[in-house]
Amino acid sequence: MKKENIKLGIAPIGWTNDDLPELGGDITFEQCVSEMALAGYEGSEVGNKYPKDPAVLKSYLEPRRLSICNAWFSTFFTTRPQEETVAEFIRHRDFLWEMGAKVIGCSEQGHSIQGHQKPIFGTKPVFTEEEWLRLAKGMNLLGKLAAEKGMKAALHHHMGTGIQTPSEIDRFMEMTGVDVWLLYDSGHIYYSEGTQAAADELLRKYVRRVAHVHLKDVRGEILEKVKRESLSFLDGVKQGAFTVPGDGELSFDTIFEILDRNDYKGWMVVEAEQDPYKANPFIYALKGRSFIREKTGL
Repeated sequence: MKKENIKLGIAPIGWTNDDLPELGGDITFEQCVSEMALAGYEGSEVGNKYPKDPAVLKSYLEPRRLSICNAWFSTFFTTRPQEETVAEFIRHRDFLWEMGAKVIGCSEQGHSIQGHQKPIFGTKPVFTEEEWLRLAKGMNLLGKLAAEKGMKAALHHHMGTGIQTPSEIDRFMEMTGVDVWLLYDSGHIYYSEGTQAAADELLRKYVRRVAHVHLKDVRGEILEKVKRESLSFLDGVKQGAFTVPGDGELSFDTIFEILDRNDYKGWMVVEAEQDPYKANPFIYALKGRSFIREKTGL
């Protein structure tokens, strides 16, 4: 892959998990960003332990030659008044703009079960026609608000939400305009569909509208256990369903080839939420970085 096109980042969720505070609760922000830099990454997404003042955050990142590339944003267009999400988005956008980020990864959390103790398979929400219309209208507005700052609002398809499956992603992409992008997540599409073909085809179909990439792998035996025992999403995380690229079921050869052939320019971010007491985050950060170097030359 072309080095001038790609920046490599890693998410802090391998060190500390915002949805499961007991995972990595004693790991400091300083340890997290220091190990990211030491492992050879250029940037990071934002976790709850990160300073909220841009000047303070930059004072920690710049000596480590790290930058911020994105931060999760929860939308609630299907369940709350639009103006609530829009007001929060503007604050979030302006913080990321101050940090130099170009992408805002959004996930529609209306009716989401990802943080609940419900089986992740078989109980996910399905939006009504009215909810789809509200969601599309709201995301089109966020896309325009992001573009005002030279940024891109990107939908993060995610397990346990109303935009998880290929058909749901298709509908979302069809209903939204040119200012709305996709955050492609290899792990979530594989987790949802269970096939390499689904992961490859989603990227092939929308690569020209992909603004950000999450490189996440899945341990097949844990995924099967989640299905067999009707576990929740967070139980699956604690069991070790996700891991860094090259350590699970996915082959990334076609994914890297599609991105390269279509001249993708942007971030590829390793995102692998695991229990840091079972999977040392620095060791796994190195493992993911080595795999990417081996497969792409980056």
